[in-house]
Amino acid sequence: MSNTASLKRTERRSVFSVFSRSAVATAIATILLTVVMISFRPFQPMGALSTGGDVVNQLGFGSLGILSIFALASYADRRVLPALISLPWLIMLGFFVLSALNTPDPSGSLRAVAFTLIGMLAMTAVLVVPRDADSFSTVIATSGFIVLTLCYFGLAAFPNEAIHTTAGTEPQHAGLWRGVFTHKNIAGPIMACLSFGGLYLFRRGWRISGSLLFLMAMFFMVHTGSKTTAALVPVSILVVALPGICGVRILTPIVFSLALIVTALATLGSVFIEPMKEFALANFSDPTFTGRTTIWEFAGDFIARRPWMGYGLENFWGSPLLLSMPQPFDRPWDVRNIVHGHNGYLDIAVAMGIPALLTAIVTFLIVPQRDFMSIPMRKENVYLGDFFMMILLFTALNAFLESFFFRRADPVWLFFVFSIFGLRLAARFPIKARQPA
Repeated sequence: MSNTASLKRTERRSVFSVFSRSAVATAIATILLTVVMISFRPFQPMGALSTGGDVVNQLGFGSLGILSIFALASYADRRVLPALISLPWLIMLGFFVLSALNTPDPSGSLRAVAFTLIGMLAMTAVLVVPRDADSFSTVIATSGFIVLTLCYFGLAAFPNEAIHTTAGTEPQHAGLWRGVFTHKNIAGPIMACLSFGGLYLFRRGWRISGSLLFLMAMFFMVHTGSKTTAALVPVSILVVALPGICGVRILTPIVFSLALIVTALATLGSVFIEPMKEFALANFSDPTFTGRTTIWEFAGDFIARRPWMGYGLENFWGSPLLLSMPQPFDRPWDVRNIVHGHNGYLDIAVAMGIPALLTAIVTFLIVPQRDFMSIPMRKENVYLGDFFMMILLFTALNAFLESFFFRRADPVWLFFVFSIFGLRLAARFPIKARQPA
């Protein structure tokens, strides 16, 4: 037998449950992840990363930083944040700040540092604010579907912005999809990361949403025309998932390390190691990697002149030093006008010096693999660790052909950071499927 009073109390409880502490934390994490991906200026080709002096981005990043700090202070477990800090990261960030001071305009460079740190802070909040694996899955699914919906909507509503056209400096990309992102080389990797998110959801039992997220992301990724991304996605999935299924997880970091070494030799080695150069010329269909070897050789000459400190943050490509140089008639690329070196590892050496590059290898590649092998054999920890390892493997290999390390609000860089901190979290704390009510 029911009574009106008890029904009203039940209704009040159901209404207030929507605004529970866990629900609010999940909503904030979803907002942060969504904003980080779509930026404050979606559908603006080659404009979303130009944060310096842009009022919209300055206000947006300020708000993003405040919301991230509020979320971390209000909802994060106090034990988790200190565990994410490591000595290699502190040294790496020290090199980063020092490179900002090693420029003609330290104030402008420090502004770039602030934007980068805010982005990293936001991804940390996305990682530690959700209360359990179900809440985190809700964040991944909701943010992923919002971004994908906007990207597909843009194809019909804003085709000139969501699809590369013949206008601009890269008419060869005409017809390739980029969605809300500034370039297909950002859209492709983000779709790859979302597809990994779909696999994570599927493995956790979210069959429909996981499958749909995976298929939508993969279909969009194919239409970005990114051959590197299309090749690396299945490799990343197999290298991480297959050893775990077969009960030999130790193979994942071994194959990961071998893949990094082989890729480094095939790319940078084909420029700086003579036997590798001869091998590439004899066996590769495109030994120049679409003209990148010219850029890497040019950058290598300048790194040799300043190997210890580099040239400072964002103080090499497009700088007066390069713009004042003559362009030799036999150089395939005019390096004076490119925005980065199309190799993240090389660009760290250019901006911060070789010691910073060695620190980055430890911080970005070696320590996360150690964390992966330290993940306890709990189902939720394994699923989460595999998700982050797929992102790390994919982005680390992609960085040999693209440059995104410390690039302010570049979502590929932020997903890379996300994976490193995520592996550290999965290795140190038990992940619950759902917190008890």
